[in-house]
Amino acid sequence: MSLDRRQFLSASAGVAGAGLLEGTSAAREVRDVPESIQKLRPMLDGIEPITDVERRGRIEKARRLMVENDIDAVFFEPGSSLFYYTGVRWGLSERMFAMVLPAKGEPAYVCPAFEEERARELIRFGDDVRTWEEDESPYARAAEIFRDRGMRTGRVGFEERVRFFLFDGIRHEATGLDYVSANPVTVGCRVIKSPAEIALMQRAMDLTIEAYKASVATLHEGMVEDEFIANSAAAHQALGASGRIGCSFGKYTAFPHGSSEPQKLQQGDMVLMDGGCNVEGYRSDISRTIVFGTPTARQTEIWNLEKKAQEAAFLAAKVGVPCEDVDAAARKVITDAGFGPDYKVPGLPHRTGHGIGLDGHEWVNLVRGNKVPLAPGMCFSNEPMIAIYGEFGVRLEDCIFMTEQGAKYFTQPSPAINEPFA
Repeated sequence: MSLDRRQFLSASAGVAGAGLLEGTSAAREVRDVPESIQKLRPMLDGIEPITDVERRGRIEKARRLMVENDIDAVFFEPGSSLFYYTGVRWGLSERMFAMVLPAKGEPAYVCPAFEEERARELIRFGDDVRTWEEDESPYARAAEIFRDRGMRTGRVGFEERVRFFLFDGIRHEATGLDYVSANPVTVGCRVIKSPAEIALMQRAMDLTIEAYKASVATLHEGMVEDEFIANSAAAHQALGASGRIGCSFGKYTAFPHGSSEPQKLQQGDMVLMDGGCNVEGYRSDISRTIVFGTPTARQTEIWNLEKKAQEAAFLAAKVGVPCEDVDAAARKVITDAGFGPDYKVPGLPHRTGHGIGLDGHEWVNLVRGNKVPLAPGMCFSNEPMIAIYGEFGVRLEDCIFMTEQGAKYFTQPSPAINEPFA
């Protein structure tokens, strides 16, 4: 889970680290950067981006899933799914840029006419680009593509993050078609990560751990949250990536996504940190909870209970096991200790984990009611939390990926309350 006071991590959109230093106190002279961060060096050597061969394989899998789910084409606008299949990055605006991927035939694109040359620089799969002038309808161009692919009737799937005004405009231009969710295709592809994707996520996780180490070393009495966040952004930047780590202090650590209240770090405060970065678009997401100073017996007791819950979730994550069973395993540890039950606070107020990949939060979730069986290639956060309002909260988060033999960690969990890094 991405801790984001004032939207520092924008977790639901999976854009940790966007706008790295602009408009924050992080825009500092090099001499102001803490020594632990100045020592960092880029960690991107040997990175292998996703190849066009792999992307072609993704397109062919999407087509197979279209046929299996009776979907004749899928409509994409810019975002992680378009990037997943094509490698094209394009900013969102009110002007439609989109791809139509048919079950049969080459993909086609809808593009503002004045952007055509830039689009052709980026497009690597297909060369059918339908342009529209400022006084013309882009929706008519999309309807044209459907007709030219033989689709006067049939079903068009819309990728889940397509904005409503685009869907609405298209359905009024192509009235003979049925419009459905493309999740059986897009989620069906993206939920299983390839070795190349897992390697990129591993690098992102490794990089964020190093950023954590350098950032934790900058904690000092009287520190405000923004200073720590700025330090973490500078650390990620020094390591070669865009990312940052949010934080909360003291009683505010019980708020899963932090508080809007200004905070200053004091001796004995619990410190909850949560953040990540991206490498070639693939995300990391890691949480650590420590005490600034000497932990009390109460802090240590709850921290150890949280660690036990995280370990229970990990041990429950086996191929074929329903996702909800992982959540149940972590939740049982916490409720057996007298917290909860269910989502009540004091206790575990949220799901145990979420999918992760090109987005910080993806399908599928480790949550009650999700009976999807775990399969090799799935990647999740493992982050139960114990929230005690008015006192403190503890969350430990390390991401896992599924193999034939079971779950494996991208990063090793914290050994102890005074040892955040293995």
